[in-house]
Amino acid sequence: MTIREYSFSEERPTARLLEIWRQSVTATHKFLSAADIENIAAYVPEAIARMPLIAVLEDENGAAVGFAGVMHNKLEMLFLHPDVRGAGYGKQIVRHLIDKHSVNYVCVNEQNPEAAGFYRHMGFRLFKRDETDEQGGPFPILHMKL
Repeated sequence: MTIREYSFSEERPTARLLEIWRQSVTATHKFLSAADIENIAAYVPEAIARMPLIAVLEDENGAAVGFAGVMHNKLEMLFLHPDVRGAGYGKQIVRHLIDKHSVNYVCVNEQNPEAAGFYRHMGFRLFKRDETDEQGGPFPILHMKL
């Protein structure tokens, strides 16, 4: 697997990234209803577009299988296709972003304990908790720093 970075000025494979996002969220965000996922999906393309940096994990054929979005030193999003979860690729992309882009901050849904555990394993520590997500939804958010 390789990591390809896209800056603001580059065309991004948004349709494929949205497909990965949907499959990843469906597999990992069990606390979301189908309606929640559809509501969130409406603004995912805009969220991808506004990221100064998108790092795309590509397989040996150049097909995207995961991606991360970074703004300043914050990991704003990380999604892997379910077929590649648990194989160390999340760690690969996060380590790349820490080393190359000084990423040291992430927010994670409290109701997604696998993700929170992953970030703890990567060295992130909880420093703040919000009762709601950024849209005011009933999804507590954990703020974590390296």
